[in-house]
Amino acid sequence: MSDPFPQHIIPLPQVEAEEILVAHQISFEFYEEVRFREAFEGYCQWYQQVAEQHQRELEAMRGDINLFGWIQRGWLD
Repeated sequence: MSDPFPQHIIPLPQVEAEEILVAHQISFEFYEEVRFREAFEGYCQWYQQVAEQHQRELEAMRGDINLFGWIQRGWLD
C-alpha cells in the first residue's frame, strides 16, 4: 500500500541553510528592537502625561488651605 501523502525531505545545501538561518535571526532581532522601541516610546509618553498631571495637581494643592499645618500650630501653641 502506498502512502497517500508521501513526505520527501530534500536537504538544503549547508551554505543556503546557514544563510536562511542568519537572515531569520537578523530579521527577528530587528523586529524585537522595533517592538522594544515602540514600547519604550509609549512608556515615555505615558510618563510625560502623568508628570504633567502631577504638576497640575501640585499647583492646585499649593492654593489649598494648609489644614494640617494649622492644626499643628494649634497643638504646639
